[in-house]
Amino acid sequence: MADSLLRTPLYDTHVAFGARMVPFAGWEMPVQFVGIVEEHNHTRNACSVFDVSHMGRLRITGKDAERVLDRVCTRKLAGAEPGRSYYSHICREDGGILDDVIVSRFEDHWGIVCNASNREKIVAWLKRHSAGCDFQLLDETTMTAMLACQGPKTIDLAREMAGADISSLKRYHFQVQELGPLSIITYRSGYTGEDGVEVVLPAGLVGPLVPRLLGTPEQPNAIIRPAGLGARDTLRIEAAMPLYGHELGEEVDSLTAGQGWAVDLNKDFIGVEPMRKLQERGLLRKLVGLELDGRRIARQHYKAYNGGREVGEVTSGTLSPTLGKSIAMAFVRSEDASEGAALDVELAGKRVPARVVRLPFYKRAK
Repeated sequence: MADSLLRTPLYDTHVAFGARMVPFAGWEMPVQFVGIVEEHNHTRNACSVFDVSHMGRLRITGKDAERVLDRVCTRKLAGAEPGRSYYSHICREDGGILDDVIVSRFEDHWGIVCNASNREKIVAWLKRHSAGCDFQLLDETTMTAMLACQGPKTIDLAREMAGADISSLKRYHFQVQELGPLSIITYRSGYTGEDGVEVVLPAGLVGPLVPRLLGTPEQPNAIIRPAGLGARDTLRIEAAMPLYGHELGEEVDSLTAGQGWAVDLNKDFIGVEPMRKLQERGLLRKLVGLELDGRRIARQHYKAYNGGREVGEVTSGTLSPTLGKSIAMAFVRSEDASEGAALDVELAGKRVPARVVRLPFYKRAK
């Protein structure tokens, strides 16, 4: 099975640093190095490097690119300034979410970062809705690498290592560094709830860069360490960041998923009419945070109850390393979604008390 999996340009580095590799969305990826909790805590206190090269990276050109993307995406992209990135959804006609993406406006093209599991679906969707238009799409996923450097020490370390001060780069903005015919793109963004950057670079530059970041297995960098998918998941749950296939999916609309801030109902996009109607009549269910008694973890699809009545379902859960509590996100009926509401979650046949709490569970100090 492993022979059919794709490998990122950092595969050899992961193996050398002792990663436990697992199949993930068609790729062979590191789930952990020294341990999920240790990697999680290191990210919250210093700087971790996550390999996110499995995520799709699409380059889009053509005079109709802006018009097509503005029609396909839930965010307003018309008139976007170069250097800006936008978190957005791409939806079906009925409002179901095909994927959540980051759309970036460059001087001469657009870029999209999409989820690995949805890359082929999104490419096909964009081609379908750009038929007959001046719209060209180049899939650069396997030609490039993408690293997420996350943690409170990231920006200072970037200044020391690259000699460039990116502290003035605003969140969801990016800059491009030209190295002859090659480009390195640095985005002020991330998926951990911490400050940091995500860097896209040609695959061939990974070899010289990684030792500067991580050191070697014999002499590792004590401050900058590799982290895997396991810590990435616990970090994003604490920060209440949605994951496709959990909080997001084709059977969920953007408003119900709590992502109304990423939707412009004043413009026409694919899926807008069902969402306009939903906003008018009100949400039937909402995404909420739950704190559970005890230390047992609420897994996806575990049921939530109010008394004897089933009122919802868990989407993601973990034992929070930062908070020391069992936390979860769940879709529950709107009338049971008030902060402080007392519910129960069924864990392996036993109902455990839980309370609705405000999201996110964790928010970094400014």
